Amino acid sequence: MADIRIPFNKPPYTGKEIEYITEAVVKNRKICGDGPFTKMCDAWIEKRTGTAKSLLTTSCTHATELAALLCGIGPGDEVIMPSYTFVSTANAFVLRGAKPVFVDIRPDTMNMDEKLIEAAVTEKTKAVVPVHYAGVACEMDTIMDIAARHKLYVIEDAAQGMLSTYKGRALGAIGDFGCFSFHETKNYSMGEGGALLMKDGAFAEEAEILREKGTNRAKYYRGQIDKYTWVNLGSSYLPGEMNAAYLWAQLEMADEINQKRLRLYRMYDELLKPLAERGLIELPFIPEGCAGNGHMYYIKVKDIGERTELIQFLAENGIMAVFHYIPLHSAPAGKRFGTFFGEDRYTTRESERLLRLPMYYELEPDDVSEITGKVKEFYRV
Repeated sequence: MADIRIPFNKPPYTGKEIEYITEAVVKNRKICGDGPFTKMCDAWIEKRTGTAKSLLTTSCTHATELAALLCGIGPGDEVIMPSYTFVSTANAFVLRGAKPVFVDIRPDTMNMDEKLIEAAVTEKTKAVVPVHYAGVACEMDTIMDIAARHKLYVIEDAAQGMLSTYKGRALGAIGDFGCFSFHETKNYSMGEGGALLMKDGAFAEEAEILREKGTNRAKYYRGQIDKYTWVNLGSSYLPGEMNAAYLWAQLEMADEINQKRLRLYRMYDELLKPLAERGLIELPFIPEGCAGNGHMYYIKVKDIGERTELIQFLAENGIMAVFHYIPLHSAPAGKRFGTFFGEDRYTTRESERLLRLPMYYELEPDDVSEITGKVKEFYRV
């Protein structure tokens, strides 16, 4: 096996991260949560997305857990979501005693098929969780219409969707709640981290209490009360200030990062188009009215066997490529805690064909040329 020269991912780094972390530690003397950098990040997210309120969290997982708590989801409730997603999408609701109800995906976008949602609604359904796979929007108008008619919450899993849009609206700010991820694999990172977006600012105070271990400490620090106390259930969902300082360095350059990723995405598209035209692979699809963020570039091959061979071939040539989620309904915990509604026509089949190619901020056009050249070599084109 050759040494990997082009990894699958490198965490984003702009050059200002250490300076801002040092500022938090030395100048501000504030390294626990909710300091100046945390507040700047939240304000930036609110301005760019149009959401009423943003709160940084320790992860997208915790952002989703906060959303579940704010929606009052509990034992006996059902939550509709795709099976083709990360475990956190389901765990946040299983922890509250709810049952994930998985529906099939669309093969073109790998997103939950909006035409299958309404049939899965029962008197126990409390929320719908659209997952914007690869930063490409679900069909949100249809989903929001279904939710309104059935009085359901919509919690967007926009872990991969920051700066992506649907008909001009920011992902994460369309539903009742939105959840971003700032994990090291995402376009903008704080190592581990996330954010909860709230369309209705009336949830903000309760969210702050839940995030601060069930206390009203946020109001105390703002000078609104003279002491804080335990007022509700909660947990520790507030990230440290050094993480927020790292993130701020990237939010300052968010558009530059976004534009470079989109250029790399378009380059992949152009160089791999001949393979797609010959029917050897399929390329990603972005529906009309949707704008992506270059979070991920994937191809679809014939089957799982061909995918395994291509991954090995690329690794032998110093390039790391990976597959993605194992559908949750086929996992031991998915069988135990959830149920699949309807027929699995595409979820398993399409997940076994999908192969992710390297995509990160430091990736260069020469790297993309080499990667696509090796993919063409594999297919003898």
